[in-house]
Amino acid sequence: MSLLSVRDVAVARGGLRAIEGVSFILNAGSALVLRGPNGIGKTTLLRTLTGLQPLVAGTVEAAPDAIAYAGHSDGLKPALTVTENLRFWADIFGSREIAPALGAMNLRELAARPAHALSAGQKRRLGLARLMVTGRPVWLLDEPTVSLDHDSVALLVSMLRDHLGRGGAAVIATHIELGLPEAGILELGTFRAANLRCESRPAGFNEAFG
Repeated sequence: MSLLSVRDVAVARGGLRAIEGVSFILNAGSALVLRGPNGIGKTTLLRTLTGLQPLVAGTVEAAPDAIAYAGHSDGLKPALTVTENLRFWADIFGSREIAPALGAMNLRELAARPAHALSAGQKRRLGLARLMVTGRPVWLLDEPTVSLDHDSVALLVSMLRDHLGRGGAAVIATHIELGLPEAGILELGTFRAANLRCESRPAGFNEAFG
């Protein structure tokens, strides 16, 4: 069962076409790792797939509300506790259960701690735990291992495997070897735009973090 279909996609950063001709199909239970040098367009591609910036060319097909995105920002409210942050996101996505997310990223002992009092790695774990309360089948993760120690990376991989085992799918931009042999690899360097021509941008469009 296809959860995400990407056909001949081109994306732009700063008004210049970055990569083009990207195509892949993501089925239930599958993962794809995006590789390539810094600046090739991994973040731009993920933001485009999730709808945060417009396509330059091609098509992206997924069921409505199928995609959850974990970008460079952890998306936390500093004054709220770990539990309150997860409950906030669970309410947004219509979920009631946060206990599995707390357990998956080893956050139970931090449940009552305000987000502003967390270390960078703890904030990252909480930001990633948000994915579990979205109830969405397609996860897009941009450099998810940043600030994570070895044990926390193992927690992330376990969470990903559980998600895939439940019929979910994931696209992950990372330079780190995650130990997911079942994941495919897409080298974005082979899709570098041959001509860095300017692309028009919609009026008022904000390309921050593109």
